[in-house]
Amino acid sequence: MKTHRPDQMNKLGLVTVVIAIASTLLVGIFAPAFAHDMSAMGGMDSHDMAASAPNAMGSHMAMDTHMVMTPSRPENPADTERAHDLVNTLRKVLADYRDPQVALDQGYKIFLPTVPQDVYHFTDYSAAAQEYQGHFSPARPGSLLYVKNTAGNYVLVGAMYSAPPDSTPERLDNLIPLSVGHWHAHTNICLPKGITLNDLLRGEIGENATEMPGMMPVGSSPAAPGINRRLGFMADGRFGFTGKIADAPDCEAAGGHFLPQAFGWMIHVYPFNGDDLKIAFGTSIPKPAAN
Repeated sequence: MKTHRPDQMNKLGLVTVVIAIASTLLVGIFAPAFAHDMSAMGGMDSHDMAASAPNAMGSHMAMDTHMVMTPSRPENPADTERAHDLVNTLRKVLADYRDPQVALDQGYKIFLPTVPQDVYHFTDYSAAAQEYQGHFSPARPGSLLYVKNTAGNYVLVGAMYSAPPDSTPERLDNLIPLSVGHWHAHTNICLPKGITLNDLLRGEIGENATEMPGMMPVGSSPAAPGINRRLGFMADGRFGFTGKIADAPDCEAAGGHFLPQAFGWMIHVYPFNGDDLKIAFGTSIPKPAAN
């Protein structure tokens, strides 16, 4: 087991409270919903705005300037067996959380619940802290993953594990084999000055500010104040986990502060759609299995 010096533990303690909740922390504004809001912004192309919205991701993650993934390794029977064991474990331990209220009653917190997302992270920060300190428990993932159905209800689809930001590929492979899954990390992130990763954890996105970089000009449309309250600094598409800004000079010029890497390493697991490991450990969010 990897150990950390006290100064490293302090840094990890800070990182602990900023788990991505994906989109992946944190991590994916639901583009169609954003487009609906933008359609009220007279004179703007709602399709273009949705595509460029911060954190506007579809249901598929991919490497770009804001995300890196671990490379695949050759498949082998031992890895396949380990992966199936983890999927079977998750099916058992997640059963009670099909009711999202159970998760909330047990202390899980929803990351940015008012912001439309492809997948919502319900995080147990105590369990996540253990993950960020190098302790991995297949039976106690730090985050649960939900999607919303057409009725607006949360539907459990999987779980997310995290690992320290300085984890090596070998370390990640020992946790979940790289031959079946891709760990990912969020990189080159620009947040406006005045917003920290801890703020995001608390759901503070500057929605009550009046001069926060990244917000829509209030006079641009009657809809702008409502969009700003909903998305805060993410409203104009420059900032965030898939924002247009991806380097330090542009971030500074826009009134932001630059994070080369925002979180540790993360991986999603979707155990409910059969035994195909390519789906269970895939980068696409599967549709919830029919009841």
